[in-house]
Amino acid sequence: KPINFDELLLVLSRAIERRRLKQETAGLRQRLSERHRLANLIGASPAMQSVFDTVLQVAPSRASVLITGESGTGKELIAAALHEHSPRAAQPFVKLHCAALSETLLESELFGHERGAFTGAVARREGRFELAANGTLFLDEIADLDLPLQTKLLRVLEDRGYERVGGSTRLESQARIISATSRNVTPGQPSSRLREDLYYRLAVLRIDVPPLRDRRQDIPLLVQSFLQRTGGPSRAISEAAMDRLVDFDW
Repeated sequence: KPINFDELLLVLSRAIERRRLKQETAGLRQRLSERHRLANLIGASPAMQSVFDTVLQVAPSRASVLITGESGTGKELIAAALHEHSPRAAQPFVKLHCAALSETLLESELFGHERGAFTGAVARREGRFELAANGTLFLDEIADLDLPLQTKLLRVLEDRGYERVGGSTRLESQARIISATSRNVTPGQPSSRLREDLYYRLAVLRIDVPPLRDRRQDIPLLVQSFLQRTGGPSRAISEAAMDRLVDFDW
């Protein structure tokens, strides 16, 4: 006191305006973040936006999808996003890493086995095809399958039928197959690791995931996401810091 009501109204008006601008900015940042995300995928670059668009376009389909890209590019996340945006989202999403097991174990993991089918098979076991049911089966590093197992997988893709190891009862799979590889699988090239007929069954639709070095403008978004997940600074990275991240010689 004494109070100048004109000055008080001006101060309050400015405070209200600053609060409104902060709220609008926060809303814009949230919408921008959502636009650059798809499930757990992050990317503002044209290359990743193209991948996001493709995922949303092909997710409703029943067709098999082959995801290619270098190790660490997020192929499993792409597969999960395809499942989450498909009509099968409420059904199982079953994964199998084809490079982690021997051929014998892989066959059992894929198709299951009957009791006594081999040493140690003390009970019937359901395979990944059976567990996936009407959901999605994701086969990672599909090019690491040996040729005999590729032949058996091709049969399932052709007529949906298979038998458990050691069994004779025909089972049918309605699961959607999504596969991924970091190897060269282009038909006709000597280094290709897949049968040509199997490739075309798996790659009815194909998504190529670009490496981070080809989408450097996504680095700041990824850094910000990692900081938030690990409890780091919640504030947005400054534009100057973003520029330094993008231009850094990684």
